[in-house]
Amino acid sequence: MDYDPIKDRLIRGFEGSTTGHRVFFWILHRVFLRSWYVRRALRRHLSGTDAHVLDAGTGFGQYTDWMLRRFERVRVTSVDIKRDYLDRLGSYLNRTGLSDRAAVRYGDLVKLEETGPYDLVLSVDVMEHIEEDETVFAHFARVLRPGGVLIVNTPSDQGGSGVTEEGEESFIGEHVRDGYGVAEITDKLQRAGFDKVHTEFGYGFWGSLAWRLLVQVPMRLLSTSMVLVVLLPLWYLPALPLGLLLNAIDLKVQNSTGTGLTVTAVRVQGGKVA
Repeated sequence: MDYDPIKDRLIRGFEGSTTGHRVFFWILHRVFLRSWYVRRALRRHLSGTDAHVLDAGTGFGQYTDWMLRRFERVRVTSVDIKRDYLDRLGSYLNRTGLSDRAAVRYGDLVKLEETGPYDLVLSVDVMEHIEEDETVFAHFARVLRPGGVLIVNTPSDQGGSGVTEEGEESFIGEHVRDGYGVAEITDKLQRAGFDKVHTEFGYGFWGSLAWRLLVQVPMRLLSTSMVLVVLLPLWYLPALPLGLLLNAIDLKVQNSTGTGLTVTAVRVQGGKVA
């Protein structure tokens, strides 16, 4: 199923006002468990700092917005290949008064032209869309200062992208890979110039249940017809409280496996990166 067209239509229903835009971001942060893991990682690395962050593949810009609001000394450069997303985000940041600490730029991560140096690079729901992933990881290392931090969130190879059996196709049609194994992504990051690679599974038993309730079922419904969006409140009325509880449990427990990966890595201190 092609995921992006559905998301594009949904945001158009909210973007008419600044309040609507904020509500859309609020929904994304609650419904998608990966946001819970990403925001926790960002708190660990950005609290009390004057960091300059590259939001690589910013998408709708919900993480850019969250960082600017949460950390008043942080500056964010948001890069994406979709100009309409960037136009929408830039307009929103101007309206909310956050644009003085933000830069919104068009860019292909495979041919990344940013020079940095950045203190942190964030990449959420991006690497599973890019075939030339090692090229992108090398760019991330290049633009980070020595000791800078990379945070990546991506599907794992333990059923990521909705794939639970060998040979099964991804639930999300835009993905070029179903997910990463821990050893694979660790090796690729080390070759690119990172060390201290730490991986954390998300979407374990509890989170996978939440994903089905909060994401998979509604998306399948909307893929049939966007007219059915009127039924979503009826679905979410019972599903949302249960799904949020399941998300909270997943974040609290230590998952031995899961369909999502949150990866942090540190750019090597000395020498040349790949």
